[in-house]
Amino acid sequence: MRVPLFPALLPTSVVPRAPSVAATEPETAPPPSHAPRIPKATWFKLGWAWLVVIAFTVYGGAWLAEPLAPVAAIACFAVLFFTIIAASFGVVHEADLLAHKLGEPYGTLILTLSIVSIEVILIASVLLGPGEFPTIGRDSIFAVMMIIVNLVMGICLVAGGLKYGEQEFNAQGANAYLAMIVLLTGTALVLPNYLSGAGEFTTLQGWTIAAITAALYAVFLLLQMRNEKRLFIQPHPGLMAVAAQPEKTAAQTKDTASAPGERSAIVRSSLLLLGMIIPIVLLAHHLAIVIDYGVATAGAPVAVSGVLIAIIVFTPESLTAIKAALNNEMQRAINLCLGAFVSTVGLTVPAVLAIGLITGKQVVMGISPLETVLLALTVLLGMLSFNGQRTSIMQGAMHLALFITYGFLLFNP
Repeated sequence: MRVPLFPALLPTSVVPRAPSVAATEPETAPPPSHAPRIPKATWFKLGWAWLVVIAFTVYGGAWLAEPLAPVAAIACFAVLFFTIIAASFGVVHEADLLAHKLGEPYGTLILTLSIVSIEVILIASVLLGPGEFPTIGRDSIFAVMMIIVNLVMGICLVAGGLKYGEQEFNAQGANAYLAMIVLLTGTALVLPNYLSGAGEFTTLQGWTIAAITAALYAVFLLLQMRNEKRLFIQPHPGLMAVAAQPEKTAAQTKDTASAPGERSAIVRSSLLLLGMIIPIVLLAHHLAIVIDYGVATAGAPVAVSGVLIAIIVFTPESLTAIKAALNNEMQRAINLCLGAFVSTVGLTVPAVLAIGLITGKQVVMGISPLETVLLALTVLLGMLSFNGQRTSIMQGAMHLALFITYGFLLFNP
């Protein structure tokens, strides 16, 4: 056959074509995805935390023995504070990775429960310590409320408003959180003042309130993860709710988490999360001793212990909530702030009451009249801020003003 000199002038159907390389070579499967390596910063935080645990396990008794010198107390507090904060940031990092793998609201729940469990451990350590701190449970719960619901939530509203203006959130989920806050704080912190125990529960009352609180929180948690999950998901732009959808089949809900690489990443993050939490548990008792000494030496109000615990525990989660607001994820910020406080009450109240009833330690849960007014103002302001309208900077400014008032009255009641 004679090949023409100018094949480009011929119809394309006549032009001879070379066989495609891609068509002749068999398709190869993509290489399996491997989970990314653990960052060096994670290894450093994990190694440092366990090194401090070993040091305080071996020498902590001598370092914190009575009489405790001021220099030793400051040095131990600095090391313990840095270690617990670093480990808490590690917990937040791994929980955030799980949040992206598992989706909302599971990721936020993992983060919140991890942080709140740390707080419960610290409170239990102070309560079981050598000193007598019968109000540490209520002081910590109230401090968390003022810090998370007013300070952090106020910063989120202001920061998000400055960047995006008015922001949408899931009004049904926010109202569910606020309803839980009203009921749990009312029964745990206000109701004891109107019983015969002067802020304390009797044995039967204590077990009953602990059981009711734990059961209600368990039901709320179950609904949040299953039937009413849509109430805690960020709605589409322009909407304030997520419409109910028909239940998906198992085949439709299957996601990338079933891949071997994803499963290994989830397992790895879970193990690292536990590896960061355990040192906090083991160091909590030593930190409680230093906090007791510092509060007594400075002559500060006993409520300062609860404020310190709240600041130490919730700093990483607070930064995560602010970051979510700056990413225009206001519902995630609400889940982290309001959800953290609901989890705080739902887990701390049963734990503190159970410890007091089992060990015979005195536990005072009733808050003062001044704190009752601040609690009522916080709840009322939260209801007005999340009443189904978009958020605004003015609402955030009011929450911050209420927190400043609380901080002033803490030292000048």
